[in-house]
Amino acid sequence: MSHDLLIRPIAHIRTDFPSKFGIPRQAGLAEALEGTVVFEPEFRVDEALRGIEGFSHLWLIWGFSENAGHDWSPTVRPPRLGGNTRMGVFATRSPFRPNGLGLSCVRLLSLRKDEALGTTLTVAGADMVDGTPIYDIKPYIPYADSVPAAVGGFAPDAGRLLQVEFPPELEEKVPPEKRDGLRAVLAHDPRPRYQDDPHRVYGMGFAGLEVCFRVEGGVLTVTEIEAAG
Repeated sequence: MSHDLLIRPIAHIRTDFPSKFGIPRQAGLAEALEGTVVFEPEFRVDEALRGIEGFSHLWLIWGFSENAGHDWSPTVRPPRLGGNTRMGVFATRSPFRPNGLGLSCVRLLSLRKDEALGTTLTVAGADMVDGTPIYDIKPYIPYADSVPAAVGGFAPDAGRLLQVEFPPELEEKVPPEKRDGLRAVLAHDPRPRYQDDPHRVYGMGFAGLEVCFRVEGGVLTVTEIEAAG
């Protein structure tokens, strides 16, 4: 018997990423990134958040809204493997899934009361595009959710970090409170893993800016920063 479950967003998250390119590949890799969870009007009920401030981290269950309408695939090409090796979709975190759901662990920074938006949650380390729908929020419980001896399969660690060369005159174009987050994003190499052209200049949107860079060897050099058009 089929029991289809209809779910709807309880909130949306506001982040500095207008598109997918540049978003960290996993939550928590760039801890300096901040996002704001804004609840839908019918869920702006303070009682629903009672006790949440006692938890340092939260699980966000969200939707791959950028892939809405795309069919799922039983096998995918994980960027971690260079985009050349196929793995089963359930052995990956690919967005091309039967139900298009994502799961991220974020750090809860604060609750803020806003006259127009009600109580919002400020979180750190989110790996989502601006406007991503949030379907549920659950507390992270260390004794149950942390498995020290867990094995990471073909992604055992976060990979090598790049050295970021950021000319001071360009870094000054970035708001001070956004600089650490941007540096962390760049250090984790936003490029697709299968691209390694030292002459190619890449561009990514971040916090209302267009950030251009190139990578040669293990060094990422920021080449230009302009206001996003």
